[in-house]
Amino acid sequence: MKLRYIFFVLPSLVYVLAFAFYPSARAVYLSFFTSQGKFTLDNYKELFYFNLYGTIENTVILTVGALMIQLLLALGISSILVREFKGKRLVSTISIIPMGVATVVAAITFAFIFQTSGGYANTFLHYLGLSGINWYFNSYISLFIVMIADSWKNTPIMTLIILAGMYSIPRDLYYAAALDGAGPLRRFVHITLPNLKKFIAIALIIRGVSEFNIFALPLILIGYSPSILTTLAYSLYSTTTENLASAAAVIILIFVSVLIALNIKLGGKR
Repeated sequence: MKLRYIFFVLPSLVYVLAFAFYPSARAVYLSFFTSQGKFTLDNYKELFYFNLYGTIENTVILTVGALMIQLLLALGISSILVREFKGKRLVSTISIIPMGVATVVAAITFAFIFQTSGGYANTFLHYLGLSGINWYFNSYISLFIVMIADSWKNTPIMTLIILAGMYSIPRDLYYAAALDGAGPLRRFVHITLPNLKKFIAIALIIRGVSEFNIFALPLILIGYSPSILTTLAYSLYSTTTENLASAAAVIILIFVSVLIALNIKLGGKR
């Protein structure tokens, strides 16, 4: 009986081992060797010459900022969609459309919106009588533009997870709290959020891992500056050695692993 179950999961197991574990293990292996096959730690030391600290800071800012924006938007949209109202199907359809848009298309669209000269955002500001903004004036504004574009593209995924969690909460809890005089805000804080804890953890795991691997969106919107870990790894792979790029990839792997462990621990507590 057990062998039959193993047969069904074997293709998935082979797929994960071949396309996830093997490349990760190979990157770790290459990061500790020179191009001539000699063991070394110089690949990690050389990363500091490419502003590794600043790159990690940019990646953390982008990841945390995008996750917070997406979580707040997902909670707000889910709070609306969990109710019954006229036009709910239309609103639901519109809210998940960005999920079907290709990442490259979304990136090019937002590049048009935030062009310094002739962009839609500055054109709108000029229409209101305001002066235009250089959206790429410094690294923080540039990262904020990436956060906005990424949140538009990926909030629907988080919304679906949060919405599933809200549907699982018994309605009787809300009725009882309302009878006790609890307002909408208190019901949200004391009933909705505690019951959504595991769903929020799952959403943050899925999106957090993806945020650390975000690549096409920042590459099209801001290029290599300010750099984040994925664009740094790609830049090193294109201009230096595979071993040095592997060291940068291992840094990403460490952050992703820590994020998964942290979220599982927080989500597992009752």
